[in-house]
Amino acid sequence: MFAWLDRFRPLGVLIARIVLGVIMLVHGWHKIFPRGSLYNFAQSVAHMGMPYWLGYVAAFTEFFGGALLILGLLIPIAALGVAIDMAVAVIKVHLHHGLTGPMGFEFPLSLFALALLILASGSGHLAVDSRLGTGVRR
Repeated sequence: MFAWLDRFRPLGVLIARIVLGVIMLVHGWHKIFPRGSLYNFAQSVAHMGMPYWLGYVAAFTEFFGGALLILGLLIPIAALGVAIDMAVAVIKVHLHHGLTGPMGFEFPLSLFALALLILASGSGHLAVDSRLGTGVRR
């Protein structure tokens, strides 16, 4: 009945990739580039009981994962990295604040779901991956 909507799938994947990519790029930027921010973020990760180096991994995953999503390059790796990053954010940072509110887990949970959607949908036709023949088309 709605099979005609399938032709819009590449556009939907493109929009999802760009939206998630911009959000992650900006969040990663704020963790990396103001002087001293990356060190401070790594220390805050250490205060949550995780190794401090995971702060560096999370910040770079957000920044470079976002950039890769926008470009449409290495989509499975970028989307999986973002999904893992958001799953950890939900569980370790936001879950005890409840679903809604300024520190609630609704936003990182939405980003997690969007990353899984992109991971399951493949890179789509409108990605660098698909031009190079490395993308997964579904």
